[in-house]
Amino acid sequence: MKKTKFLNKVTGFKYNTAVITENGVRISYDELEKFCNDLTSNINGRCLVFNLCANEIGSLVGYIGFLNNNIVPLMLSADLGEEMPGNFLKTYKPDYIYVPDKLAEKFKEFKKVYSNLSYTLLKTPYNREYKLHDELALLLTTSGSTGSPKLVRQSYNNIKTNTEAIVEYLNLDETERAVTTLPMNYTYGLSIINSHLYAGASIILSEKTLMQKEFWRQLKELGATSFGGVPYTYEILDKLRFYRMQLPSLRTFTQAGGKLSPELHRKFAQWAHDNGKKFVVMYGQTEATARMSYLPPEKSLEKYGSMGIAIPGGKFSLIDPDDKEITTPQTIGELVYEGENVTLGYAGRGEDLALGDERRKKLITGDMAKFDNDGFYYIVGRKKRFLKIFGNRVNLDETERLIKNRFTNLDCACGGKDDNMLIFITDNSAQEQVLNFVSRKTGLNRIAFKVRQIDCIPKNEAGKILYKELEKYYD
Repeated sequence: MKKTKFLNKVTGFKYNTAVITENGVRISYDELEKFCNDLTSNINGRCLVFNLCANEIGSLVGYIGFLNNNIVPLMLSADLGEEMPGNFLKTYKPDYIYVPDKLAEKFKEFKKVYSNLSYTLLKTPYNREYKLHDELALLLTTSGSTGSPKLVRQSYNNIKTNTEAIVEYLNLDETERAVTTLPMNYTYGLSIINSHLYAGASIILSEKTLMQKEFWRQLKELGATSFGGVPYTYEILDKLRFYRMQLPSLRTFTQAGGKLSPELHRKFAQWAHDNGKKFVVMYGQTEATARMSYLPPEKSLEKYGSMGIAIPGGKFSLIDPDDKEITTPQTIGELVYEGENVTLGYAGRGEDLALGDERRKKLITGDMAKFDNDGFYYIVGRKKRFLKIFGNRVNLDETERLIKNRFTNLDCACGGKDDNMLIFITDNSAQEQVLNFVSRKTGLNRIAFKVRQIDCIPKNEAGKILYKELEKYYD
């Protein structure tokens, strides 16, 4: 059985700082490993654990301890609290759940086994009747499925190979110090933790948001060298006038979790270029462990708008509607990725955790893309995110980007059905302007579009729009 050890055994890293908490407490790799072993010594063999996680040391100890000791964690947000979907518990019947102390009372029917670092391990009464496949290492929810029991099954090899590739293309070493800006149960946030611990570097655990002054104070005082963000993160940073900030310790900032508008990509790439920083745009999916592509920072300005090239060990191709490979540049097709980091498959019930590799290292992403003459790829939208408007194919993602670029302070989302696009906005005063703009940009009659004001655009904790929740507004 293959296992992945993220706690570095190299003597030179033993006393390196692995974690810095929000309170400034520094924990070495040696101390972190002891915390992990203390926790897992209370668990009897290979089993399934629900880790209700936050960017806190207790949660991290659980994740690393479980992964390194052949215990399979399902990472769920601690924010679920007492509303943790009963369907997860009923569907998968975990042997244990690992929760913040403040939530332990919510599960009085479970037996308290261990408590430390403000986290409690609880033994459940469930009798799990299915087996866990030998290669199964980790379970994550898919984007937008926080209330659904649909999970992605990741193997030890998936995590190891993807982590090694990220360490290689970002040139990570023990001098790096990343501050958390993303949830630990989100594949992108987890990949930052994996890659930095694998390299013997440090993680600054922060629950603060970019909108809080405390976050920026922590970043400066604790000497963070990098952070990561989704497109929504960079929309906020643009409004916060990030370009005026003095961040001497910052070396690198990364972006993934969706396509960043070309205009914002160019802005941040220019700032990085002018200030001696590295801005790295990446592309990935939970179904490919985390990362599939990266845009080398030296190309970030020249190739703005691009998701870059395949990570080390990976390969991209495009296919047309007949599944034939596209070899001509600037031709749009569905993006296909091949690599060791392609995950085992999905799970929708407990018995699925006994399944092996169903994808065979190949993932048809569902994203539409093209490549240029130099082999750099560009995402143009999701395969299903198109509508036919009076016979014309209209890209909903591109329409959103056009609106956001024209109305910079307006949050919006596009959906609807053929011949009836719905544009959701949060500011009703812009309704007529948006309608006129979209009609003019697409060259289509106004009657094809409806602009509706809603209180807020529904998003998950990683900032991705939950389009399914908008369907209740459809006619």
